[in-house]
Amino acid sequence: MKLKLFYFSIPFWRAEVTRISLYINNIDFIDYRISDSEYMEFKKNGRLPNGMIAPFKQLPVLEIDGKIIAQTSAIARYCGKISGMYPTTNNFESAQIDQIIDAAQDINFAVTLSGKDKDPIKKKLAREKLSQIHLPKWFQFLEDLLIENKNSKWFVGNSMTIADLAIWRLIGWLKSGLLEGVPTSIVDPYLNLTMMREQIYKHPKIKEWMIIKYGKEI
Repeated sequence: MKLKLFYFSIPFWRAEVTRISLYINNIDFIDYRISDSEYMEFKKNGRLPNGMIAPFKQLPVLEIDGKIIAQTSAIARYCGKISGMYPTTNNFESAQIDQIIDAAQDINFAVTLSGKDKDPIKKKLAREKLSQIHLPKWFQFLEDLLIENKNSKWFVGNSMTIADLAIWRLIGWLKSGLLEGVPTSIVDPYLNLTMMREQIYKHPKIKEWMIIKYGKEI
């Protein structure tokens, strides 16, 4: 099986959940980082550097043996299945993971929406509402789900899944300081989320990935 993931050269959760699930489980894939010039061309017609068309003219896109699939959650589930990080025989646990991935999508949308207004005053107010109301609400939902799982410190079952990877990298983005108006301490009050994040950073293959690809643990 030949796999090639197309995305930007950033550690964003939409691609990292796939990249890392494959990497830490020793599954070969091509990690294609699209250049600025390639992306400008992609925006015109949705054509990827391999000549194929992205179904929704969005990234990430995964090429599997010459065929294309798109959408973050679909790609993550596919790679989760082949890497052993998404259950194939337990439908309930699959649904539990799906709800976390969907929550990540909802959080992502809320953050993006809060930064759309070009008026700096309105944008500041939107980011304040995001940081003081919306994100704490979502983080508490996630915190509660971690607490509910008595089997481990992970969201589902007793081992790390793509759900944990998605939230880990999403939190990394929110704590990065790159989002104007979102404090880097935004997740600090949530003990279980913090512990889960720290546990992922301890994984030797994940440490290796972050150092090789980005030069540091971020």
